[in-house]
Amino acid sequence: MTQTAAVTFVAPDLDAIANATGRVAVVVSADGRMSPAARRVNRLTKGAVKRLVESESFAKADAGSLITLAWPAGMQAEAVEILVLDRRAGPEAVREAGAALGRALGEKDCLILPGTLRRLPELVEAAVLRAYDYGDQKSDEPKPRGRITVQCGDPGQVQDETAPLLAVAEGVFFTRDLVNAPANVLTTTEFAARLKQMEEIGLTVEVLEEADLEKLGMGALLAVGQGSASPSKVVVMQWNGGGDEAPLALIGKGVVFDTGGISLKPAGGMEDMTMDMGGAGTVAGAMRALALRKARANVVGLVGLVENMPSGTAMRPGDVITAMKGDTIEVANTDAEGRLVLCDVMWYAQDRFKPSGMIDLATLTGAIIVGLGHHKAGVFSTDDALCKSLLEACEGVGEGAWRMPLGKAYARQLKSRVADVNNIGGRAAGSITAAEFLRRFVKEDTPWCHIDIAGVASVKSETTFAPAGATGWGVRALDRLVRQSREGGKS
Repeated sequence: MTQTAAVTFVAPDLDAIANATGRVAVVVSADGRMSPAARRVNRLTKGAVKRLVESESFAKADAGSLITLAWPAGMQAEAVEILVLDRRAGPEAVREAGAALGRALGEKDCLILPGTLRRLPELVEAAVLRAYDYGDQKSDEPKPRGRITVQCGDPGQVQDETAPLLAVAEGVFFTRDLVNAPANVLTTTEFAARLKQMEEIGLTVEVLEEADLEKLGMGALLAVGQGSASPSKVVVMQWNGGGDEAPLALIGKGVVFDTGGISLKPAGGMEDMTMDMGGAGTVAGAMRALALRKARANVVGLVGLVENMPSGTAMRPGDVITAMKGDTIEVANTDAEGRLVLCDVMWYAQDRFKPSGMIDLATLTGAIIVGLGHHKAGVFSTDDALCKSLLEACEGVGEGAWRMPLGKAYARQLKSRVADVNNIGGRAAGSITAAEFLRRFVKEDTPWCHIDIAGVASVKSETTFAPAGATGWGVRALDRLVRQSREGGKS
């Protein structure tokens, strides 16, 4: 697994600044005010920081900007990074600055001199999140990221405040590694094995094999994987930190590779379908984060792991299959497979765990990308309170999300002549009809949100918190939701 950068918090030591190697980062307010540490750096560099502050480029810098002074005279460091931040800077500016620092981290160490910055844990979190580099498939030995040392007034307290965020960052890295992994490496069997290993951090992990799924009647999920040599599985991860309360259920689509099946996808871009298990990856990362920070809540994560391949045994267009609920489904398009995986896992989760709420995540439709691009996930819900809490959690960590509609008119598009429901509803409103399909498998007393992450799970260009590729979107939002709604907002 890709390791997060090591972070250490120490008391202020102005004399140590001159001999610090790698990078030294100082916070300077937009009006040019410098902390004692920044003034020490200015003296060591013979006034270079002051000259920068008085320059036109500094005057034009936005809050959260990073300006580099390379090879500063009078210091051992290779660069001085000036973070343009006011003491009371908002979360967005602080994250931008931290992410810029993480992007520049590389293999060399970094000493952060934050002065009296109020959102220091968020600065460090953003730096750690952005200092990610997936190298598992490269022949060269992976190079460790540089260490981060933070000088601050109360190191013990700041470390305690930052520790839960760093635990969540490890969950994000776990998700990114899963989503970035190629399909010949991350098979359904390997995926399940990696999740089973999380018993080492306190999760209870159970792997349901095909024989178990057949006994349960998961005909929809099994139909998706019947054309592949990789066995279909459902993995159940439980974290019980909240006493006797009913758990929150997190459900993830885990299609380790999606060819489209007999309804074969075009060749161009099919290589990206290694990320079609992004929902399962997010659920796995969230469960890892909750276990690492010892969340005081009950949460169960369930993921359906399949591979959608064309073969002589593959599901065909026109087939009618039977879901665990008992509904019959006409398969008009075998490339609308994720909903077939989710519907059985959702029904099983409700039957077995009687959850107080259920959230599913899936790279479900290209239609959501048409609607929202790669900036926001689409959220569909039958429960206003749960949806409001989820959207607030997304906003609180800087992960974009937007609520989309549901309605009977959309559900009618799924009408089938030969079965209870069709698995597609036509081209129009494709992400909404997919959500309406899933809604059939939500019991009336279960608050439910569906999150379509097709546009945000993996992207072609870097984001604030991640390089191009897997983003880990949703791990931090789900953790914050649990913290705020299940733990009273406590870290």
